[in-house]
Amino acid sequence: MFNNKVVIVTGASSGIGAAVSLLFAKEGANVTIVARNLAKLTDIGKKIEATGKKPLIIQADISKEEAGTVISKTIDHFGQLDVLVNNAGISSQGSIMNGKIVEAYDEVMKTNVRAVIHLTSLAAPYLAKTKGNIINVSSGAALRPSKEPTSASYHISKAALDHFSRCAALELATVGIRVNTVNPGPVDNDFFTNNGGDNSLKSDHKKIMEDLTALGYLSTNEEIGRVILFLASDKARSVTGSSYCIDSGILLKY
Repeated sequence: MFNNKVVIVTGASSGIGAAVSLLFAKEGANVTIVARNLAKLTDIGKKIEATGKKPLIIQADISKEEAGTVISKTIDHFGQLDVLVNNAGISSQGSIMNGKIVEAYDEVMKTNVRAVIHLTSLAAPYLAKTKGNIINVSSGAALRPSKEPTSASYHISKAALDHFSRCAALELATVGIRVNTVNPGPVDNDFFTNNGGDNSLKSDHKKIMEDLTALGYLSTNEEIGRVILFLASDKARSVTGSSYCIDSGILLKY
């Protein structure tokens, strides 16, 4: 389905990013995997190589200006760009009343929104040549306020990401580029502990999140990845400016 297509995935060292990178490779794509953790990236790279595809591994913090090298290195290495998956995301805790919301907001917006805008602007000329597309990994948090005040900045950032995606979809449609988001609910991965959650609470947190969903089930990384592959494929050639919510029905109850 993606033979000889070139795909960039940010936040590829774990979770959804790692899973979708592997899925793209299995479908014949050449993949650039990007993250801050080189050891984890290398491990994912080995799994991708087992499919017969050798990934381009780029260690980078996309919240900084070094993000610009992600696009240039990919073009230098593979010669083109067909799909950009902006998956990297973080959460930071701070509320209005504890006085830490501005600090949390600034930190989260750099990665969850500004970096996506930056990479989109750099990738667009190359995606226009291939009539490629962009999938931004947002969250069900974009669609509801946070009941926990210290998580407000994360919800705000994902709502902003959704609206940027719609704005980008409208502008970039003129050059044949589609832009969509996927909005996962709770996923059975390490996002909670990767963002400062207490590892000893992981099993309790999972049960709590399962109980919040209508289906009593947490999505897997691969399930989210398959939706991303659909949106990136020609099967979704008429889909742009859309948000695909995959949340096991949490919004029905929350």
